[in-house]
Amino acid sequence: MTKTVLIVDDEPNIVLSVEFLMKREGHTVLTAGDGQEALDVLAAKHPDLMILDVMMPRKNGFEVCSEVRVSADPRIAQMPILMLTAKGREAEMKKGLSLGADAYITKPFSTHELVAKVNELLVRATVGDAGT
Repeated sequence: MTKTVLIVDDEPNIVLSVEFLMKREGHTVLTAGDGQEALDVLAAKHPDLMILDVMMPRKNGFEVCSEVRVSADPRIAQMPILMLTAKGREAEMKKGLSLGADAYITKPFSTHELVAKVNELLVRATVGDAGT
């Protein structure tokens, strides 16, 4: 079953490499270059999972994560969020997870770890949907 993944990052090389990995896994990919664009895409397209950078223009990843979790639309509010960022200090990881991220991976990242975590979150979300 094809899932839709939204990649949110302002670094084109990161977007290209993550997009390649997700398409190789059979997922449909949407992209956004900043936090505000991500919120616009979420409202219009309702992806199954978001891969979110922290350091971006207009709205950072922490702000986006926080806004997503308080969304009135349950398809958005309950969507899995994987933060993929160079912000790797423990305090930043705790902040991301406390704001509602489901996973936190630091750059540079292992492609195998990223793919495994995305697939794990998508399976977990599908199982959660089946239970409702």
